[in-house]
Amino acid sequence: MSRLLSVDSGPYAPPAPARELTAVSADGARLHVEIHGPETAPAVVLAHGWTCSTAFWAAQIRDLAADHRVIAYDQRGHGRSPASPACTTDTLADDLEAVLEATLAPGEQAVIAGHSMGGMTVMAASGRTAFREHTAAVLLCSTGSSRLVAASTVVPMRPGRLRTWLTRRILGSRAPLGPVTPLARRILKYGTMGPGSAPDMVEACARIVHACPRTVRYTWSHVLDLLDLDHGVRELDVPAAVVVGTADRLTPPVQARALAAALPHCTGLTELPGIGHMTPVEAPELVTGTIRELVQAHIRAHNQVVSEESA
Repeated sequence: MSRLLSVDSGPYAPPAPARELTAVSADGARLHVEIHGPETAPAVVLAHGWTCSTAFWAAQIRDLAADHRVIAYDQRGHGRSPASPACTTDTLADDLEAVLEATLAPGEQAVIAGHSMGGMTVMAASGRTAFREHTAAVLLCSTGSSRLVAASTVVPMRPGRLRTWLTRRILGSRAPLGPVTPLARRILKYGTMGPGSAPDMVEACARIVHACPRTVRYTWSHVLDLLDLDHGVRELDVPAAVVVGTADRLTPPVQARALAAALPHCTGLTELPGIGHMTPVEAPELVTGTIRELVQAHIRAHNQVVSEESA
């Protein structure tokens, strides 16, 4: 990520990892992976969304790394992971499998948190062998499984063909985002964040999103436009918590409610009043707290049982 487009200080500055590695996906794509926190602590894997990077999880990493092994990776083409001509939901699943196999011991399980396209990555991988072996529970933040463009409320008009067409043109634009200006911050805040978002939150998100290469943003927009992962939701046979902001224009609450209804083991749906699409940045304590609860319930409790049985 360009230094000019990074946050250098404060709660949204990316923490320095304990170590870094490269995971190699099924098609040879190389993925930048960061590991934070104690090596022997319970594992948490963070998958970011469209146009973002590991920097998006700065608040979660800083908090969780005190007593968790936090594994964050850049989706292909994002952050420090090189772009690839292959961009599909299958490659999202391949990439997550590669990260899990590169960072977790055989049989070791983690809580996986996915935001937006990261949540879609979890759904895409739900039937994969490595995912099933290594996943104790998941958190799905601000995400959906299908009909993303039709459901989006970025364009303030009644649902229908015209709104869907306009939304598709906006989200799939090839136009460069350019520097982070006051106008750019206002546009990004309107489209992706709640009206009460603090300026430092908006600034952090704008710098992360504007760092995403234009071609990568455009290529993945087409994958999201055609997304159909309803089958992946039904196969996500692990405990799953769902979080969404009531002011989310990209994946509105109707998407989260559909997920909660379709998941085999939904542990709860949390709707955050006034929060937009960028929940890990806009509501960091809630998102981090939910991850901690999942670890406590599904990794620590499991480890305790195993320890007692082996005693």
